[in-house]
Amino acid sequence: MGSITNNRIYVTGDTHGGIDFMKLAALAMKVKGLTRDDYVIVAGDFGGVWSKGTLERDLSKYIRLPYTVLFVDGNHENFDLLNAMPVEEWHGGKIHRVAENVIHLMRGQIFTICGKIFFSFGGAESTDKEWRLEGRSWWPQEVPNYADYDEAYKNLSAVGNKVDYIISHTIDEKTLLLPPLAQYDYEAFGTNRGLSNFEQTVEYKHWYFGHYHIDADITDKKTALYNKVVQVL
Repeated sequence: MGSITNNRIYVTGDTHGGIDFMKLAALAMKVKGLTRDDYVIVAGDFGGVWSKGTLERDLSKYIRLPYTVLFVDGNHENFDLLNAMPVEEWHGGKIHRVAENVIHLMRGQIFTICGKIFFSFGGAESTDKEWRLEGRSWWPQEVPNYADYDEAYKNLSAVGNKVDYIISHTIDEKTLLLPPLAQYDYEAFGTNRGLSNFEQTVEYKHWYFGHYHIDADITDKKTALYNKVVQVL
């Protein structure tokens, strides 16, 4: 499982169910020969697990993709529905298998995929929750809890706090002060401060995140994604 392969791994930003799905379909049309052993990682706000009544329909477009979709959770997910799914182990970490080729990478997990080590940590605070309904369009589980961080620290320690890639939805507090994020004067929440601990203690090659609906290299090691689909392997 840890050997080098010829399979491909891509990362992109939020898909919001069907709203921003087309970038995934465009990749399937552009890159020939993709299989279920190739992966596209969505950096939160996957949104395909939103309503129990429409779940099969919402996922159908993802299931038809030739590759496997992996995602960390964002702040716009139905956590009641997502967390009710059975937990499995996959490539060294815990997942929810939403469909055969749609997999939720749970918080604080380490995965070895195509010979590369990935650390997953979803979650973020919604700034619009006062206009949403709890249990219908907003869930408090969007915010990582102590158990999520404990799981992360334990799993990171097992790999010597060294990974190839970090995939999260939001980003650490200091990165919010760097352009182009700085111009929006984003408020730092608890999750941003929690991610700052990983910034200080984890050695990584690159960190990809979504949430802010921009495509930008914030530093030479941190990239915000939304519409772009970036190949990392």
